Amino acid sequence: MKRVTMYTDGACSGNPGPGGYGVVLLYNGNRKELSGGFNNTTNNRMEMIAVIKGLESLKETCQVSIYSDSKYIVDSINKGWAKRWRANGWMRNKKERALNPDLWERLLNLSQQHDVSFNWVKGHADIEENERCDFLATEALKDPNLPEDVVNEPKGLCNN
Repeated sequence: MKRVTMYTDGACSGNPGPGGYGVVLLYNGNRKELSGGFNNTTNNRMEMIAVIKGLESLKETCQVSIYSDSKYIVDSINKGWAKRWRANGWMRNKKERALNPDLWERLLNLSQQHDVSFNWVKGHADIEENERCDFLATEALKDPNLPEDVVNEPKGLCNN
């Protein structure tokens, strides 16, 4: 099985506002960079879309070490929260809906197609590939023709 290292980051100007994502994939001395963005989105959605786009770009099942500065993603996966939210009908508890269920569903499904590990890295700490992802995400959100983010949640619930 191929071993891929993936760095991801998301950025948003305003929350919600225009947002971008950046991905750096490393495999066997090769490098691939991905970026894009959406209008009227949130930082957490861009962080998640970065991981999703990176995993979607893989052409076969791989062992993937994912590095993200998003505790939201890393903790939700590593501590089993996202799987629990899905099992509970996308409820965090009896009263609170989980945010971004559309993206969590995609991320959980993609994670099952690969052997993934999620690792937290401190943002803006001179980690070269994380800084590159931040640059890609920040540049992407500046595109004046960003498509609208399609959020499958009632208005006001996506602001995280």
